[in-house]
Amino acid sequence: MSPPGKNQRIVLTGAAGLVGQNLIVEMKQQGYTRLVAIDKHAHNLEILRKLHPDVETVHADLAEPGDWEAAFSEAQIVVQLHAQITGKTRDLFDRNNIDATRLVLDACKRHRVPYVVHISSSVVNSVATDDYTETKKIQEAMVVASGLSHSILRPTLMFGWFDPKHLGWLSRFMARTPVFPIPGDGKFMRQPLYERDFCRCIIKCIERQPDGTIYDIVGDTRIDYVDIIKTIKRVKGLRTLIVHIPIGFFAILLRTYALFSKKPPFTADQLKALSAGDDFNGVDTETVFGVRQHSFEAAVRESYCDPTYGHIVLKR
Repeated sequence: MSPPGKNQRIVLTGAAGLVGQNLIVEMKQQGYTRLVAIDKHAHNLEILRKLHPDVETVHADLAEPGDWEAAFSEAQIVVQLHAQITGKTRDLFDRNNIDATRLVLDACKRHRVPYVVHISSSVVNSVATDDYTETKKIQEAMVVASGLSHSILRPTLMFGWFDPKHLGWLSRFMARTPVFPIPGDGKFMRQPLYERDFCRCIIKCIERQPDGTIYDIVGDTRIDYVDIIKTIKRVKGLRTLIVHIPIGFFAILLRTYALFSKKPPFTADQLKALSAGDDFNGVDTETVFGVRQHSFEAAVRESYCDPTYGHIVLKR
């Protein structure tokens, strides 16, 4: 029998994405039994369905009114994960970060959902300005203004199992190419956050349900981008040659690549954000949530060398 509170109906929006896939693995390991996963990405949702046939899945576009709203009936908690992270045009960010959130919050109100955990982003505190940053700020403000009991978590750059972008893409690219390009000297400080550590923080919010609280969740390790790449190379035992390219030329290459790719894994805007010089401050996850973070190298090893999930990659 599941512990008290772990058989309540919990709806996860954007559940087939990076955080959702990891969160469902973690929640099931902790004994949660009534999970509802909603996502519009059919391929990724099928991955989730095959991994977790006991989880109820709903294929739906949350930016459009539809039958998906019925899934919120009797839900005790909604974990709002859906987000547009990369894209060529502003309308994609408006649709998936703003329009979809408006409909989800409306559904929560109609079905009197007692509690919402909203996953925001550290970019709301960033010095960078782009479509993702602007729409995530609006999305977060919508949650605060909704009147729903909620908590908000703002993670930094995340990595872990299933990752089709970011460090996951870099790891796979490095394994395929004899030469790996680094913009400039590569000394752009990052604070990468391991997904499993972050998911454990989410679960603590589900359990404790603090109201109106915002948590900045930052990776404990401050590490330069070039050292991230070297760590991945070392952990995977690769012999890839790392070469440094002037930032301006690197940006031109990214823009050129974007002309031929509908979903570029790394954009010029992200390069700008990478070199923006952000240094985020977050809560002590061990003190606040009882979550001691993995070392960066241990997390990389688990992410990309794990025999069960390390080889599964979502589609962008």
